[in-house]
Amino acid sequence: MKIAIAGAGAMGSRFGIMLHQAGEDVVLIDNWVEHVQQMSQSGIRGTLNGKEIEEKIPVYLPKDIPAGFSVDLIIVFTKALDLEQMLQDIQPIIDKKTDLLCLLNGIGHEDVMKKYVSPEHLLIGNTMWTANLKGPGQVELFGDGSVALQNLEAGQEETAQKVAGILSAAGLNAVYSKDILFSIYKKACVNGTMNCLCTLLDVSMADFGETSEAKRIVTEIVTEFAQVAAVEGVELNVSEMVDYIAQCYDRQTIGNHYPSMHQDLIKNHRRTEIDFINGAIVRKGEKYGIATPYCQLLVQLIHCKEEILQAN
Repeated sequence: MKIAIAGAGAMGSRFGIMLHQAGEDVVLIDNWVEHVQQMSQSGIRGTLNGKEIEEKIPVYLPKDIPAGFSVDLIIVFTKALDLEQMLQDIQPIIDKKTDLLCLLNGIGHEDVMKKYVSPEHLLIGNTMWTANLKGPGQVELFGDGSVALQNLEAGQEETAQKVAGILSAAGLNAVYSKDILFSIYKKACVNGTMNCLCTLLDVSMADFGETSEAKRIVTEIVTEFAQVAAVEGVELNVSEMVDYIAQCYDRQTIGNHYPSMHQDLIKNHRRTEIDFINGAIVRKGEKYGIATPYCQLLVQLIHCKEEILQAN
């Protein structure tokens, strides 16, 4: 299968590396010129669980993709706010047979994807893998993770299962899910707590988890997610979700990790995905008549931080 990774940042690079190491035909697509130039010249360099790695994978800016280029599967790993622009940019390589798998953080991305790909070719999911982008062409990969995915349109289960099999063969621990919306909300709870809190406090997940107020704050945020999810037919057990998030505090696994939002805003002064995570809960809460004061405050504070740091 010929696979394109659209958005070769930290997570896109991780998937690209692992699929390439498994022998898949992979290309990377990204809009960051310096990153693409570095990978073109020297490959992707960094560490995988402490071991030095260097992988040479074809990489393109969208405007430089060769004419007539086509792929069987596109895995989207842009930031949520860049999804539509990326799909516009790579539209020439999307034909009637191209499948599109979206593994972005946040909720509701299928509404954007439907503008570019027919529903029967859409797959949605999430991933619990972690990765750091240290600089152009430089990655730090560590820990274990998983992927859950599902076809958006009924009758396309075989395609989704095939894609899950390819990802699993590359060590990405993918499973076909019959209830991906639950998985997406579950991941959103992690992002809606760890990403914004670690960013605002400028700490790792373990550092936050060791504070006396961690459990109370996480419980309040998760409660808001659960109340919104319930209206959409998704049942989230708050105490179970709080315990699940607490696994992120373990320094022996991923506790020392700084979430992607921290990397974007604090390290690189880039805008965040807050409007597609906690912001989505605020909008849905307004629609359903559910108060979401914690999520609303977090969105406001992150936007304040973006202004202070002049994020772009």
